[in-house]
Amino acid sequence: MNRSLLVLVTVFLLASASGMTSQASAQGVTSGEYDKYGGWYGLKGKKTGFFHTQQINGRWWLVTPEGNVFISKGVAGVYFGEEEPGPLTPSSAPPGWTRNAARQLRGWGFNTVGAWSDREMFTTEMAYTFILDAAESARRQPFANADVPDYFPVPGYFPDYFSKEFRESTDSRAAKLCAPRANDPWLLGYFTDNEQSWGSIKISWDSWNGIPPSVLQQSLLENYLKFPPTSPGYQKAVEYLKSRGTVKGAITEDDMDGFEELAAAEYARVCREAIRRYDPSHLILGCRYPQYAPDPVVRGMCPFFDVISMNDYHPRPPVWKLEHLAQLTGKPFMLTEFSFKAMDSGLPNTKGAADPVATQQDRADNFSHYVQELVAIPSCVGFHWFEYRDEPAEGRQGDGENSNYGLVKKDGTAWEVLTSRMREVNASLENVAIRK
Repeated sequence: MNRSLLVLVTVFLLASASGMTSQASAQGVTSGEYDKYGGWYGLKGKKTGFFHTQQINGRWWLVTPEGNVFISKGVAGVYFGEEEPGPLTPSSAPPGWTRNAARQLRGWGFNTVGAWSDREMFTTEMAYTFILDAAESARRQPFANADVPDYFPVPGYFPDYFSKEFRESTDSRAAKLCAPRANDPWLLGYFTDNEQSWGSIKISWDSWNGIPPSVLQQSLLENYLKFPPTSPGYQKAVEYLKSRGTVKGAITEDDMDGFEELAAAEYARVCREAIRRYDPSHLILGCRYPQYAPDPVVRGMCPFFDVISMNDYHPRPPVWKLEHLAQLTGKPFMLTEFSFKAMDSGLPNTKGAADPVATQQDRADNFSHYVQELVAIPSCVGFHWFEYRDEPAEGRQGDGENSNYGLVKKDGTAWEVLTSRMREVNASLENVAIRK
C-alpha cells in the first residue's frame, strides 16, 4: 500500500471511530438499517444510555441510547378504547393488542409512541413520550386561601404559576409519573402539557380547553389581574406593573408581552425543576404549542426545554414559523400533532382540526409532502401523526370529534393506501435529512 493511500485509510478509520461520521460516509448506509430503538446506523452521535439531542454537521438530531441518530417518527393516540387515556388511566386493551399495534407501527416505519397512548404501549420496546399535564392538572384546582371569583365559572382557567400550590401540584405529578420512569431507556422524554393558552388570541369556535373566547381574547396579564388579590399571581402582576411604571388602566402591548415572558419562564422553570428532581436524564420536550407560539412565551420557556414542540393541522408544515422558532431558541423542534382526514372514509369529518381532503390517496400524498418538507428543516427532530384509530361516526365523548384521522378503521383494518405510503416514505427520511 502506498503512503498516500495509507494516510487516507487511517484518516477514515479515525473519523469512524470518533463517532462523527461524515455525510459522505453516511450516504453509504441505506435507510432501513436501524438499531433496536429505531436509530439509524448511518450517522453516529454520543452514546449516553438515554435519548438526547445533538447537533452534528450543522443539523439537529435525536440520538438513541446506543448512540445512533434518530428521527422520531411517531403516532399519537395509540389506544384501544373510545376515549384518549390520561397518564394514569388503566389500560382497556385486551391481551396481545398492544404488541400487535406496536408490530403494525414498526411495519409502517414508525418508531415512537406519541401522546394520548395506552400505558401498555410503553412496554412494547418502542420509544415513547409522556405528558406531565402540569398546568392542565393545576388549573382545575381552586386558588389558595381565597374564594374563586364570579369571573371563573370553574376553578381557575389559568393556573397561578407563581403559587406554592402550582409548585406542589407539579412536584406531586413528577414524583408519581417521572420517578418510576427515570431509568427507562425507551422513554424519549416528557411533554409538560398540551395546547395551553398563552395570551390574547382570536378564535372562531365556542371554547378551547373549556375556556370561552371572552377570556382567551384577553392577555395573560389582564387575566392575572382578575385573580383574587391575595393570590401570588395577582401580587406578581401588580408588582410587575409597578416596576414598569404602568397603571392598570393604561396597560400597553409591551406590558402584556413582558408579563407573558415572565409567567412562561416561571411555568417552565417549575416544570423542569420538578421533573429533574425525580428524573435527571430524560428529555423535556416542551409544552406542545397549539399552532401558535407567541415570541415572548417562547423566549421565557426555551432555557428550560430541550426540544420545542408544536401541533399543526395545516395542509403543509408552517416552515417559516418552525424556522423562526429554531432561530429564536437555538433548540430543535418536534411537530407533535398533524393529520389528514378524507371524505371517502364514510365518516362525517365535521368535528376536529383540519379541512378534509377527498380521498385516501390524497391523505397519502399529503403525508409524503408534509413530512419530507419537515425533515428538510435542519432543526426538525421528529413528527407525530394523530392518530392510530378512526374516531366514531357518532362522535367521541367529550368533544364530539368524528374524523378519519386513523391509520386503521374502527374495526382495526388498515387504510392500506395511506400506510403503504407511510412505510415507503418513513424509510427514506434519514437520507432526506442528511442531504440538507
